[in-house]
Amino acid sequence: MGNTTSSAISKEILEDLKLSTKFTQTELCQWYENFQKQCPTGRISPEEFEEIYARFFPESDAKSYARHVFRSFDTNDDGTLDFKEYIIALHMTSTGKTTRKLEWAFSLFDVDKNGYINKTEVTEICQAIFKLIPKEEQIKLPEDENTPEKRANKLWSYFEKKDSERLAEGEFIKGVIENENAMHLILYEPLKQ
Repeated sequence: MGNTTSSAISKEILEDLKLSTKFTQTELCQWYENFQKQCPTGRISPEEFEEIYARFFPESDAKSYARHVFRSFDTNDDGTLDFKEYIIALHMTSTGKTTRKLEWAFSLFDVDKNGYINKTEVTEICQAIFKLIPKEEQIKLPEDENTPEKRANKLWSYFEKKDSERLAEGEFIKGVIENENAMHLILYEPLKQ
C-alpha cells in the first residue's frame, strides 16, 4: 500500500530534532512510530494531548495544565500539534537546558500570547499547576505556597513588580534564574519515588 513513506520520519525533521533535543535517532524513530499509531492523521488535537499528558500525571487533574502546555507549543496556532511540535513539547517538559526551558515557561505563562506576562496570567497557570500536585503532596507544601493564589503571589514577588505591572520575557528569565526558589514554582516536577 506504499505506506512505508508515511511511517518513516523525514531526514530533515530527524536532523533538526537531533540538534534541538537530547533524543537519539533510535528514540526519535520510536516516538515517531508511536505517534503514527496514536495519531494516524499526523496531528494531535488538544483532547489527544490531554490524554497523553494524563498518563504522566495519573494521580492528578492534568487537564487545564495540558491545555496551556498545548497552547504554548502550537507555534503556528492551527489548533493541532504536528510531530515536531509534539517532540519539542516532550523534550521541554522533561529535560532541556534551563534557558530554553525558561523561554518555554514564558510562553506557557503568556496566556494571551501578547509577549508579556501579567499577574492574572501567573495566577491562572499556578491554578493549573496546582491541580497537577497530588493531594498528599499538597498537604506538605510550605505555608506560603499551599494555595494557587499564595503560589502566584510568591512567584510574582521575585520579579519586584507591582500587581498592575507586566513582565517581559527577559525579565521573567532573569527573575527565575536569580531566585532558585522560583524554578519549582513555575514547573511542577513529580516527587521522585
